[in-house]
Amino acid sequence: MEYFFHTSRRYEFKSTLSQREFLKKNARDFRGVQCGDLLAFEVAEDLAISDVARVFGLRTSAIRYYEQIGILPPAMRKNGQRRYDKGALFRLAVVQRARETGFTLEEIRELFSGFPAGTPPPKRWHQLSQRKIAELRERMKRLQLMETLLKRVENCRCDALDECGEKILRYRFSKILLQSAVNSADSRTA
Repeated sequence: MEYFFHTSRRYEFKSTLSQREFLKKNARDFRGVQCGDLLAFEVAEDLAISDVARVFGLRTSAIRYYEQIGILPPAMRKNGQRRYDKGALFRLAVVQRARETGFTLEEIRELFSGFPAGTPPPKRWHQLSQRKIAELRERMKRLQLMETLLKRVENCRCDALDECGEKILRYRFSKILLQSAVNSADSRTA
């Protein structure tokens, strides 16, 4: 577990299982760079796509896709092969953290390029996080409703599924009639 210090804040980057396995196997040599140096971000400026993929536990196709959709800037080319510098590793670390917290690729792209130039990272994270938190709360409500419905069907006493369907429709129809009556009463008092 390594720490990255940024303006007196401490951020903890936890490596995934595939990253830990990779680092364990390659602790002595990573393209001539010591493992500790790699984690301290003192890596070569010229990493192959396969090396970057291993560090992040990704497929090379994922990295190419990130380039294609604008999350990663186009890689330098050396003899026709993609080569990455430290900046790509830093960006991928942010991408990975955003993915771990549930952000979609579209939201991650917005994190990098959906704000006016000069917008500080805390403001970017805050704005996107607030939307994500609202989305998560809505999902939690939906999950609670699903749990309630599952408990109801668990107590089913019907003899046939058609009987279940009939009861479900009656229940929905009664709710619609009740809502209609409430709306009608509200419109008369307004």
